[in-house]
Amino acid sequence: MKILILNGPNLNTLGKREPGVYGTQTLDDLERLLVKKYPADNFEFLQSNDEGVLISRLNALLEAPADGVVFNPGAFTHYSYALRDAISMLDIPVVEVHLSNIHARESFRKTSVIAAVCAGQISGFGMHSYILGVEALKLHTNSKR
Repeated sequence: MKILILNGPNLNTLGKREPGVYGTQTLDDLERLLVKKYPADNFEFLQSNDEGVLISRLNALLEAPADGVVFNPGAFTHYSYALRDAISMLDIPVVEVHLSNIHARESFRKTSVIAAVCAGQISGFGMHSYILGVEALKLHTNSKR
């Protein structure tokens, strides 16, 4: 499978930012973990603190699609209707993931404006949320065949 792993704002600071909440592993650690666990898959990794970069990459999937996207939109989860619109245009599954359990945190984190246009949402399992996201993409894609 060709899978885009998309990460939003501040995820470049993993390992340093609130390790009690997000853990001590870095984004590089996550990328190595996924490549090692799924050697037959073709991953593209992109992290940006810029909403426009994330939207542009999602828009590019209209011309050169992947099989699916695992997306941690970070804080954009709670208010980016522009990202929601970009996802809703796609004909491929997008799985929203979060390292922490967003439903057990501050009240503003409990609302995702993106979840409704995604195949599903996984949160609260640290780096394993991404593995579960890839597994969900695989299951979703195989069930459509």
